[in-house]
This record gives sequence, C-alpha cells and structure tokens, in this order.
Amino acid sequence: MQSLTLSSPSPITPRSTSTGGPHSTSLITPTHLRFCGLRREALFNGCKASNSIRFTELKKKRTNKVCLAALNRNGSGKSGSYDYDLVIIGAGVGGHGAALHAVEKGLKTAIIEGDVIGGTCVNRGCVPSKALLAVSGRMRELQNEHHMKSFGLQVAAAAYDRQGVAAHAEGLATKIRNNLTNSMKALGVDILTGFGAVVGPQKVKYGTSGGPETVITAKDIIIATGSVPFVPKGVEVDGKTVITSDHALKLETVPEWIVIVGSGYIGLEFSDVYTALGSEVTFVEALDQLMPGFDPEIGKLAQRVLINPRKIDFHTGVFATKITPAKDGKPVTIELTDAKTKELKDTLEVDAALIATGRAPFTEGIGLESVNVQTQRGFIPVDERMRVIDSKGELVPHLYCIGDANGKMMLAHAASAQGISVVEQVSGKDHVLNHLSIPAACFTHPEISMVGLTEPQAREKAEKEGFEISIAKTSFKANTKALAENEGDGIAKMIYRPDNGEILGVHIFGMHAADLIHEASNAIALGTRIQDIKYAVHAHPTLSEVIDELFKSAKVTSHVPSAAPEPVAV
Repeated sequence: MQSLTLSSPSPITPRSTSTGGPHSTSLITPTHLRFCGLRREALFNGCKASNSIRFTELKKKRTNKVCLAALNRNGSGKSGSYDYDLVIIGAGVGGHGAALHAVEKGLKTAIIEGDVIGGTCVNRGCVPSKALLAVSGRMRELQNEHHMKSFGLQVAAAAYDRQGVAAHAEGLATKIRNNLTNSMKALGVDILTGFGAVVGPQKVKYGTSGGPETVITAKDIIIATGSVPFVPKGVEVDGKTVITSDHALKLETVPEWIVIVGSGYIGLEFSDVYTALGSEVTFVEALDQLMPGFDPEIGKLAQRVLINPRKIDFHTGVFATKITPAKDGKPVTIELTDAKTKELKDTLEVDAALIATGRAPFTEGIGLESVNVQTQRGFIPVDERMRVIDSKGELVPHLYCIGDANGKMMLAHAASAQGISVVEQVSGKDHVLNHLSIPAACFTHPEISMVGLTEPQAREKAEKEGFEISIAKTSFKANTKALAENEGDGIAKMIYRPDNGEILGVHIFGMHAADLIHEASNAIALGTRIQDIKYAVHAHPTLSEVIDELFKSAKVTSHVPSAAPEPVAV
C-alpha cells in the first residue's frame, strides 16, 4: 500500500569526525556527485560531437563490467575478510532492488528475510490490492448501464464470485513473489531465512524463533525491514469485523456497510473496491477535508467523481477513538470524537470497519541499540545518502536504511530507488536521490497521480525563495482517446516557474493517470525544462497528449534551450 511523505524523520546534521571515501562519517562534497535530479546541462556540459567515440568506448567498458558481474553470478567474491560485501535485512521490493543492483556491480550479496520474499508490497499491499482493483474496475464498468449503452453494448446483470476474486489476488501475489525469488536465485544472491538483526559494526545475525542463530559479517549493511499497518489506540482489531489492509486483501467477506478510517491512498482504493462489489462505505477522517495529502484542487475534483456519486458518506474533523468488533450478534460500534473539542460527537453501528490510518515502521528488535541508534517515532534516522545516524548525531559507518523504515517516502518504488542509490555509493560512486522526482499514484477509477510539490507547497517555497509560480491545466474532455473511451472526467495540472521553465509539480486525475505521470517525473529527474520538452512529439490519438498539451500551454519567459543531441536520420 502507499502512503506519502517527503519529510525526513530526522533534521540532525551529522558531525564531521573523519575524512575520505563514501563510507566516511564526515559530510563530503565529492567531485563526481551524481544527483538523480541533476540538470541536464550540467550532465552534458562540455560534451561535444567529437567526444562520441570516447562515450562509445566508455559504454563498451561499462557493458563488459556488467556482463562479467553476471557471469560471476553473486559478485566476484572479493569481500576480503568479510563473509559478504553487502547484507540486506529485508527482502521486500527495496531489498530486492538493492540485491539485484549489487550483483550487477559485482558485490557478493546476501539478503535476509524472516517472513516471505516480496514483503508488504507483494504479499499484503501493492500487488494484491491491484488485483482487487482490476476486478472493481471491470465490475464498475459493467454495472454502468449508461456507459455501456453509449458504446452500443448491452450487458446482462454483472455478478462476481467472492472466492474467485480473492483467489485472483492471492494468485497474483504468489506469482510475483516467485518471480522475485527466482530472479535473485538466478543471479546467485544468497537468500538467508530467519529474522535478521544488527549485532555490532558490520555484523548481522539471523535465525528462526527458538532455533539456532548465525552471525555473519559484511562490509556494508542495508536495513530494509519495511512497515506494518498502524492501528491507533482504542481500536480493537479482530481480523474479521475490524480489520487492517492486511486482512482486507484476503476479501473473506464483503460487508453491507463498512466504515473506512482514513481517506488517504489505502482508504480511497478500498472504497473503490467495496462500493464496486456492493458495499456502502462511510469515511471517518480526522482532518477537516477528505484526501488531505493530495493537491487541494485535484482532491475536490476526485471527491466529485469518486465519492459523491457512489454509496459513500463521510465524517470529517473527527477521531474514531474507540472501535469494538462485532460480538454476540451485536454490530461493530465506533465512537466518534470531535478532533478539536475532544467531545463525543456520534456513535456508529456498522457491519465492519477497516483501519486505513497509514503504516508504522517495523524497526523494533533489529539490534539498533548495538550501534547506538535511537529511532524517532519508530523511524530510523538517516541522511540524504540513507546513511544511518546514531544518537550522537554521527554517521554509523557502513550502515544504511532504506524504504518505509526510514520514513522519507513510504512507497515501494522509492525504497527500490533508495536501495539502488546505496549500492552506487558502496560501489564507489556517490549518489543522492532526488525524492521530488519520485511519482506516486492512487489506483482508483479514474486514477490519481502526482510528482513534486502541491500548489500550496509550491507557493510556500516561492514566497520563501523569492520567485513566481504559474499554473497550467488541461482537460481529458479535450483528448480524443479519452473521448473514444467515454472517459472524459479528469484534468492534468502543472505548477512551474515561468522565469526559467522549471517544473515544480504535476498532478493528474483521470484515465491511466498512474501511467501518464512518468513523463513529468522523468523531466523533473533529468532537469528538463518546459521550453525543451514542449517540442517532444506524442502519438495521436493517445492519452499522452493530455501531458503534451499541458507542456505546450505553459508560458515561459526564458527560451534558452538545454543541450540536445544531434538529430539522427533514419
């Protein structure tokens, strides 16, 4: 599942205590610093056409190095006095991405997993939820008689087999989990079964509960232990009538009336599933508006399309302070307390309640005390290079933390990107990930996606740094492909700087928004300005033209282009 935050759990600035190398405990300014969001003109500064032969040779050398690493399978075995070059605690999407990249870099690598390969995303999150959402999307379309008639189609009453739907989700998770396992085995990554924990500098232990433990050494260690559903105080979860997303994905029941506590990514996606399958939904949101993490304009439009026309009502500005499961013929009871006055406001009696209040880092019992690390609200403090910071504000040598456990951005693909960034560092090439270039998506029908800053965030930044911002918008109603699909609901919105064409944020609500966002994401990552990308050519008729028109509609006062490659005749 997804939850999004760009704030680091630790504002601590590491102390400078030593010098040299990417593993030094000092803050360094490397000559070859590589930012994911580095400006393209900086990347290609001074690279002329006469350098093409040199670039070709460099590419050959890099390719040969990758091939050799693959031939050597799990690295070159040059771990010296250590058992491994790299040990990763946690085999979720983040740990998997780091392991594969490490082997590609020639590192002898092991990954420890005490549960199942794939972690939350594959087994209890992103993957099975998308299987359920695929079903809800088809059900919603088949049930929309007006929509089907607009195509000239006649469809009999749509129905579903709950067990079949649940089996589809479980089967997809199993398939992806096997794919991840096989990919690591094929490259020779050592998969160590058991609960992993740090026991000292460059030392890790693992073992099963009540069984023997094994201690191994590694030149570098990555903590990638992920997260678990967060359950507020006063909520009693029984796994049947009061559930978390872990239970909901099994789809053991489809209740007639379900309360969803929290209207973020998790809550919205499950509201889409449950209403498509026939449930009535009530949202309980502690803040004064639904979908508080989204750009406000996108959130308002999404509410008009995803909530108002459906069997959904909501209570905002209230806490679910006490939830009691159904028992002895009595329904689930939920006490709602005013978020401001703390007074009891209402009591609901429903068939079920889903707790979708976000996720908490899984960092207890993993040996952090052995390296003098204290968590902050459960999160492991790290710097911009994912290096772990101890209680004195100093970097712990050779120890990194990625993914949900560090709280920088709780998304599976962010964890993978962080893992790859760490592997670049331990391989000798410093790398800093630009989190503002990482997209996020909510897979409702239609979808919501975003990258970069919301409009309020951008305005705050502009006021602080002294520049102007502008807004560009396009509508799916003007897109031929969307109209052909009778899916005209949706907009794309871009926040940018009119003085230099820098893209600050892009937000999309509409058909396939989750796929469309990546053009904007890559532009931010590469530092591409609007005045350059507006000349890119998009196939017609495609949904990508929504983004094309968005870039073309922006008004930029500076028209100095970035360096562009020579055109190639074909």
